Amino acid sequence: MSQSNMFILMVGIPLILSQSTRGKDCVCELQNSDPAFPENKLKNVAFAASKCTGNITSEKMTEIDRLVLGLQHRIWQLLDNVSMLEKEDNGNLYAAVSLRIIELELAEIQDLLDKLKRTTNNYQLLSGQTAAELQVMEETMVELEKFDHTQVMVKQRENQRVKRDLERCKDVLNSTTPAPTLPPGLCGLGRMVNVSGPMTYSLTVYGTSYTFGAWGRDAKPAPGDENKYWLVVLSSGNVHGNFIRQYSSMSTLILGIGPTDTYISSSNPTTNTIQGPNMVMYGNALYYNCYNTYSVCRFNMTTRSVSTVALPNDAGYNSKFPFAHLGATYTYTDMDFATDESGVYVIYATTSNFGNVIISKVETSNPPVFNQTWSTSLHKKTVTNTFMVCGVLYATRYLDKEIEEIFYSYDTNTNEERYDLRIHIKKMQTNIKYMNYNPRDHLLYVYSDAYIVTYETMFQEVH
Repeated sequence: MSQSNMFILMVGIPLILSQSTRGKDCVCELQNSDPAFPENKLKNVAFAASKCTGNITSEKMTEIDRLVLGLQHRIWQLLDNVSMLEKEDNGNLYAAVSLRIIELELAEIQDLLDKLKRTTNNYQLLSGQTAAELQVMEETMVELEKFDHTQVMVKQRENQRVKRDLERCKDVLNSTTPAPTLPPGLCGLGRMVNVSGPMTYSLTVYGTSYTFGAWGRDAKPAPGDENKYWLVVLSSGNVHGNFIRQYSSMSTLILGIGPTDTYISSSNPTTNTIQGPNMVMYGNALYYNCYNTYSVCRFNMTTRSVSTVALPNDAGYNSKFPFAHLGATYTYTDMDFATDESGVYVIYATTSNFGNVIISKVETSNPPVFNQTWSTSLHKKTVTNTFMVCGVLYATRYLDKEIEEIFYSYDTNTNEERYDLRIHIKKMQTNIKYMNYNPRDHLLYVYSDAYIVTYETMFQEVH
């Protein structure tokens, strides 16, 4: 044989080797004993996956929720109109007109029921077809993975898992220690230096229908209510809400199981109706902006009674001094409410203070009264949200679609203002419509374009 030899090495693939001599060269003939890779099957899986993605969209997944909610509100409106007719029916023309309106509403409800039935049937058919297609795709991918002799796919999955673990470890190392557990009313947290998360991120049972709302936990719950969560969504053009929905736990909130609804007013707004997305729950009472007024409402969840206290008569309401950024104005956010270790605050602006932020402590009595008040130099329309921690007001601004920044603080204990904070919050949706700190678990509760989100606050002790 010649000194020039040819060696072919293929790792992991079963081969049949035969050797012969041709002239002065040594030739090895290799034959792959495996069948040819079924490329068409892989293409079929890719096509089926693309088709599924096109057929099942987030809009379709929430369409039934929207229809059911629309139907529910229509029925409530019908009940209100029937009740009004019963009170005012004296056989005159007004009663005849009212009957005609009710007749039209019944026809609209029937149309909604028909559409709901059609949509439900279509989705049941789509669900069955998709389940069958997914089963076929799974079986095909299991079959194709047998050709992966070098276990590339297995190693890829393992690498992805390791990368996720490393990212989590990196986040922990880059953040400071979470806030310690402190007795109610005591503060020793130090200076806020970071916000991590989101810790939770989910749609509610309403889907994407309602982009303005609020949620959280009672900052000072009644005995037995420690695990409850509350949720309020704004209807009628994101202006007002008329009931509070409560759940026994976070999991039941996310799944929409076993809610309890407490109504403040009828669907037609009154001065007791909730206006705007900013509100807090404290001591089994909801604090919020009374509808179409510059007053603070306190709704007692037990007695279902409302008491009020008025802000100065030049305080902004009805979107005079709302939260905003260059790309959007968050309507009806003139008043913000916050809880911290010491109680409840209302954050607002007045004409006499040139539209700058004012903080007033709300004494949680019945009726509520204002205690101490602080004026700041922060113009309210440059801010997207505020919250309080240990007597310190923090304000956020919009940087871009992915980042919100805590840039400002005002310490009510020392009257120190700072505009140099650079604490970034990673957003899951574009706009944060509601944000509040809960002193019980040191989490920020956020309502962001119909999604409920929580973030963990990080602090550094000041020496």
